[in-house]
Amino acid sequence: MPAKRKSATALPMTAKQSAQLKQLAIDAYEPDAFKEVLSRAEAERRIAALSAKLPLLDDPPHTL
Repeated sequence: MPAKRKSATALPMTAKQSAQLKQLAIDAYEPDAFKEVLSRAEAERRIAALSAKLPLLDDPPHTL
């Protein structure tokens, strides 16, 4: 009987994702965004969100 394949939501994040997410969390001043145990899918979501946030941190604050 063949082994069942796990979906991306069940597989743990890769070492590359872990390193990338940890660095992005530090750079974006959101250390709580990094958790040691995440699925690959959740890691990708967090990486995408933090990657989108980083360019915004370089902009000057908006004033009226």
